[in-house]
Amino acid sequence: MRELAQLVIPALTWRSPGGFDHEKDRITEYLAMGVGGFLLIGGDQENVRALAKRLQRESKHPLLIAADLERGAGQQFVGATGLPPLAAIAALDDIEALKRAARLTAREARTMGVNWNLSPVCDVDWEPENPVLGTRSFGADFMRVGKLAAAWIEACQSEGVLACAKHFPGHGRTLDDSHLTLPVVDAPLDVLKEQDLAPFRAAITAGVASIMTAHVAYPTLDPSGLPATLSREILQWLLRQQLKFDNLVVADALIMRGVLEGRDETEAAVMAVQAGCDVLLQPDDLVAVVDALERARAEGRLDPEVARRALRRRLKWAQWASPPNDWRRPSGADTAWGALLADRCVRIERGPLPALASVTEVAIIDDDVHVPGAHASRNALLDALRTAGVDARRADAPSAISGGPFVIAVFGDRLPSKGRSGLSADTATRVTQLVAAAQGAERDVILCALGDPRLVQALGCEVPTVHAWSGDTVMQHAAARAMAKQK
Repeated sequence: MRELAQLVIPALTWRSPGGFDHEKDRITEYLAMGVGGFLLIGGDQENVRALAKRLQRESKHPLLIAADLERGAGQQFVGATGLPPLAAIAALDDIEALKRAARLTAREARTMGVNWNLSPVCDVDWEPENPVLGTRSFGADFMRVGKLAAAWIEACQSEGVLACAKHFPGHGRTLDDSHLTLPVVDAPLDVLKEQDLAPFRAAITAGVASIMTAHVAYPTLDPSGLPATLSREILQWLLRQQLKFDNLVVADALIMRGVLEGRDETEAAVMAVQAGCDVLLQPDDLVAVVDALERARAEGRLDPEVARRALRRRLKWAQWASPPNDWRRPSGADTAWGALLADRCVRIERGPLPALASVTEVAIIDDDVHVPGAHASRNALLDALRTAGVDARRADAPSAISGGPFVIAVFGDRLPSKGRSGLSADTATRVTQLVAAAQGAERDVILCALGDPRLVQALGCEVPTVHAWSGDTVMQHAAARAMAKQK
């Protein structure tokens, strides 16, 4: 066992078939080294529960078991409840619904042994061209974002699951994707402190267990040009001393290019801990990172007192997290409420919607098809329409098989590593052509937007539109129900 391995949180990724079987050797190695936790990506509820139980049982100290659950536990885990994006829930202006969503997410996570939800996003949706934020944010009013984030955090942590305010000191003004490059925010110092930091101040007041750093440079906060993750000015002076935050600081994933620009992963890891990060998320080469941390401490490049405080904070919060407890398992009513929440979030523009025909043609246009990472099946919309009694058939263009409305489903969102903020020219052209073809055949058109509503609004199509906020299965189902009501 190596002491500073506790500061590292490697990722374990579920694959089909086989689940987590391909990770067995790495799990054994990482537990022997003494890592501080794991980030779980994908899986089904039972496999995740069994894995988390094994990890805690075989570890020499309590572990942080983390997952990105911004859109409910179903965002990562099959069988759990998926929820609408934060922007969609915020648009309801129902803070009690937001709290219930946070509690449901935490309760489902906890029953699986996941004790750290890397949510909520506290970034303000300042920039319409931001390539990665979009519907992940609560909105563009910084005071309201803070209020909603605080409510979400309190509800989550009331269930014994750590929340995580991200991405400090604010990712909302960026025009670049920190997965691909180092973004720079040049906003004036007084603007950043008054506006961008406001949600984080609210999160700290709410007692948030952890804050995640941004791989973004802020020259007015630190003239060195270092990303916040590596900046002592931002983490020690601003976050620790001025904002009085003494809980867990986690570096965003070390595999991202924003933190690696001008340095390798091992150098970034040492700089991040020395700057004030307590734990490091998702390194590519965990052994090399741990070696670098131990060597830097021995050589005096990593202050032993800084490392000691980081170890103490990690242990404190791993011990704070509540263990799995089946009596807090969500009820059937809880999970049914999640589906109703999705229905409430669906928005109709230029309605009313025309009634669907018994045979309804649906064109699927996937602007996100080439984005790395797993995405929900694009067939959930068709399946849900069929469940509602509609003979939904996938079509490349309108045909004589149906005289009813032609449905154009556009999957298009702002996603990490996508590399752009809007729909591609090919997607825009395809949508325009299909609308024209349907109208030329004297068919009604329904546009179904499965992603950030602004992307499809920018197309300027004057047809009835269903805005479903994301391409997740839960939102495909909700969009299908909204359309099928008109059958």
